[in-house]
Amino acid sequence: MIERRTVFRAAMAAGSAGLLAACSGQTGGTAEVDQANVPPQAQLSAEPAADAKDVPVAQPVTVTVKDGTLTEVTLTNAEGGEVKGELNPEKTTWTSSEPLGFGRTYTYAAKATGGDDKTAELTGTFATLTPASEVRATLNPVDHAEVGVAMPISVKFAEAITDRAAAERALKVETSTEVEGAWAWLSDRQVDWRPKEYWPANTEVNVVAKLYGVHYGNGAYGRADVTTTFTVGRNQVVKVHTPEHRMRVFRDGKETANYPCSNGRDNDPELNTPNGTVIVMTREPTSIFDNERYGYTDLEKKWCCRISNHGEYIHENEENRSNIGKANTSHGCVNLLEADAKAYFDSALIGDPVEVTGSKADFPTSSDVMDWLLDWDTWKSMSAL
Repeated sequence: MIERRTVFRAAMAAGSAGLLAACSGQTGGTAEVDQANVPPQAQLSAEPAADAKDVPVAQPVTVTVKDGTLTEVTLTNAEGGEVKGELNPEKTTWTSSEPLGFGRTYTYAAKATGGDDKTAELTGTFATLTPASEVRATLNPVDHAEVGVAMPISVKFAEAITDRAAAERALKVETSTEVEGAWAWLSDRQVDWRPKEYWPANTEVNVVAKLYGVHYGNGAYGRADVTTTFTVGRNQVVKVHTPEHRMRVFRDGKETANYPCSNGRDNDPELNTPNGTVIVMTREPTSIFDNERYGYTDLEKKWCCRISNHGEYIHENEENRSNIGKANTSHGCVNLLEADAKAYFDSALIGDPVEVTGSKADFPTSSDVMDWLLDWDTWKSMSAL
């Protein structure tokens, strides 16, 4: 960030502070003060300075008066449009209240009056920076969503971020009840916030990402602010202990459903339903499954809840009915009978946790949704601050 600060005076004294000119003669005497040459008492200054270049767009413009009060301040763009601003109660400082545009020229003009009733004036023009690139960011969950108690907050960037600390400092999470949580960078394009433990049910969450004008490094700047407000729903947790061939659903800690299931094959870690805590990522009434390696394409299944980007779902599989509740024969998904799959599907929210235990393999941490596969200390260590 470039910082410049120059103090402007509306008029400069032509000589010393006092302009008394003494004349001596045979009779003595003193000349009258030339009031027209005495500068106004009020002294105006502005930031950024006149003729400043590459001014950050997120930096407020300020006009300040010393020994006086402001009577008029305008800040206009090249087209003559006025930038909004506010005076402090004492009318000694005016501060712009909306962001500036990239690569634009602005002009300020101000007047102030001091105790001497003289008017001081100040004008100046400056130019804002032109970024090498403007980087778009997206925020999830979206506005007004209702999510499960394991739902992370995710900010994704259209380009790799060099100065991660600058980006992270612009992010703020507010909750209706106190929740301990932290940001972690899962890649150079994604930073997530998750609570230490599952969200308390019915928590209201407001996220503000003031990213416009943030310098990400290498001349890249944030393109726009993004915000979201969402609600955490009821506490529902799915638990699958793969050797049991059962999928249990818990609400507020109490078991509310217990479905027979068939999980990934026990004898092949490549086909296990892996250990770890994942979340419901999507709810799809029907999905098409393809895996040429294992001999199936365009296989349609109903009531599908994706639980990882590794390929695992909870879904109906009537073709595997003979093994459901008896043997693990899937390629990694949790297979349910159709009626049970529908009942679970209807109960699920995006962000519900799914806890898998008993397998020979663990979920890989290569997915962009692997927040709960990391312990809390590891998670906190991935913050840039």
